[in-house]
Amino acid sequence: MKELTYAQAICEALDEEMERDDNIVMLGEDIGFLGGNFKTTVGLFEKYGDLRVKDTPISEQGFVGMGVGMALTGLRPVVELMFSDFLLVAADQVINQAAKIRYMSGGQATVPMTIRCPIGAGRSSAAQHSQSMQAMVAHFPGMKVVVPSTAQEAKGLLKTAIRDNDPVIFFEHKMEYNKKYQIDDNVEPIPFGKARIARAGKDITIVATSSMVMKSERAAERLAKEGIDCEVIDLRTIVPFDKETVVESVKKTGKLIVADEAHERCGIGAEVAAAIAEDVFYYLDAPCGRVNNPNVPLPFSPALEFPLIPSEEKIYEKVKNYFK
Repeated sequence: MKELTYAQAICEALDEEMERDDNIVMLGEDIGFLGGNFKTTVGLFEKYGDLRVKDTPISEQGFVGMGVGMALTGLRPVVELMFSDFLLVAADQVINQAAKIRYMSGGQATVPMTIRCPIGAGRSSAAQHSQSMQAMVAHFPGMKVVVPSTAQEAKGLLKTAIRDNDPVIFFEHKMEYNKKYQIDDNVEPIPFGKARIARAGKDITIVATSSMVMKSERAAERLAKEGIDCEVIDLRTIVPFDKETVVESVKKTGKLIVADEAHERCGIGAEVAAAIAEDVFYYLDAPCGRVNNPNVPLPFSPALEFPLIPSEEKIYEKVKNYFK
């Protein structure tokens, strides 16, 4: 075991994959000379040079489109967007091109491209730099959608993403980058579509994504002291979705909460609840619950922002309401 920050784990995964495969190239704003906006590419420009670690202009549509072209011609680009909000700038390249080319070519062409995007609030970056876009891209077929929690998960899932032959949208939570974690010395690729039971329990299931996994675990520890045994499931990937693990857990506990930092409306919580409803309807002891950001743009002011962000306390209170 060794101690790394979340950002260092991302950088290690990129380094190990680039060393393994010369076809892996990186594109993004400030990823070279500055080592990335969140310092996830430090040292890679010096090691691999300008041809493989390419600083781009401020034109997401342009360099995401370039990544699609690279992927079509045999390379494996890893494209970094400074914020997930900027997926909207490159939406045509991501949704209409990358996601659909394999299908529209009858499998003759593939787009093995990974797009890395920071998500989440907490840095008071205002409404255009604080969103969590995972539900939006999950709506469109043709892409895989990854929401890693810890540094260990981020490193293993990023390796899998880079090796995948389909486009992968890889969401990293910006508030995790500087946090330190214990991870294995050698982290193997983690398969997509297989959720992780982060904490076993019997009274209620909490399905969580990204940083909400750790918040859910902390809430579960508090609740355990009060006699409420929570099972926490780290979803890992939204597409593909590990329905079986969630169904088996909810059949056991009879209760479900989904914790996801994106806005509640049309979100991951609604999709998880709907996807398993047919299998667990007669096992449920209570309606499914959600812990999300409310349906308002995220404010710049910390005094307004922080009360909106889904927290350990909000998960704790949501669970407690089921046992009153």
